[in-house]
Amino acid sequence: MKFILNLNALNNMDLSIVIVSWNVKEKLRDNLRALFSSEHVDFEVFVVDNNSSDGSAAMVKKEYPRVKLIVNRENFGFARANNQAIKQAQGKYLLLLNPDTRVFDDTLSNMISFLNWHEQALVAGCRLIDENFKIIEHVRSFPRVTDQLAIILKIPHLIPAVLNKYIRSDFDYKKSAPVDSVRGGFFMIRREAVKTVGLLDERYFLWFEEVDYCRRVKLAGGEVWYANSAECLDYQGQSFKQLTSMVKQRYFRDSMLKYFKKWQPGWQYWILRLAWPLGLAIAWLGGIFKLKSRAKT
Repeated sequence: MKFILNLNALNNMDLSIVIVSWNVKEKLRDNLRALFSSEHVDFEVFVVDNNSSDGSAAMVKKEYPRVKLIVNRENFGFARANNQAIKQAQGKYLLLLNPDTRVFDDTLSNMISFLNWHEQALVAGCRLIDENFKIIEHVRSFPRVTDQLAIILKIPHLIPAVLNKYIRSDFDYKKSAPVDSVRGGFFMIRREAVKTVGLLDERYFLWFEEVDYCRRVKLAGGEVWYANSAECLDYQGQSFKQLTSMVKQRYFRDSMLKYFKKWQPGWQYWILRLAWPLGLAIAWLGGIFKLKSRAKT
């Protein structure tokens, strides 16, 4: 996908923040309150509302008039909605930020400082913590057919160690380092990456779009980094919790297959595609019997 950047529209703004939101009004309000309390950063904020029914758009319009609000009449998904704002963004850096996150006073300034010092990093994510201030392990290796097949068949629910390589169980979150991919909930992109790589691939409705983007960045000769110098609170999946387990599985299945069809040999795509009916049946049974997972995916 080609994207023509209007260089004349850019100014010296540090950062453009893009938040795609769906029915999480209170978390979005907290997110925006924290953003506008941030220190030493010149930024703009876009909120792209994906047809929420909880009054999110009205809240933003009333309480945060500085926000550039885009209201969609249907749910366009993560990639397409982010691209709507990216096309208008003017910052030196772009931050794709989930609505159920909350930055600290110095999160944005620390991330910008990190990227200013690491010019080879075209994409970066920060240290994410949960409500109990525990580190969220979000660095991932690029998906392989073996680990994704294990996920489909729910093998990690019984033997979590089968995903150790994929979830980078050996990764030291106390140190900044180049990685394959980072969580899309806090995903900072250097402007040059948009000029070089383009927009997010809109074939993905939900899941795998950030992995795809990281892979495109690395293919173009850039680097993806985990930055330990900045921290953000992540409430993890508040929008997703509104979906049934089977709907989540179908979204995940669709994106996984699109990723493998795009990037991997055809035989890997077909192995995963043929395995998914069994995987969905296992997920359905797990929902009926309320089986609890021990896996991290």
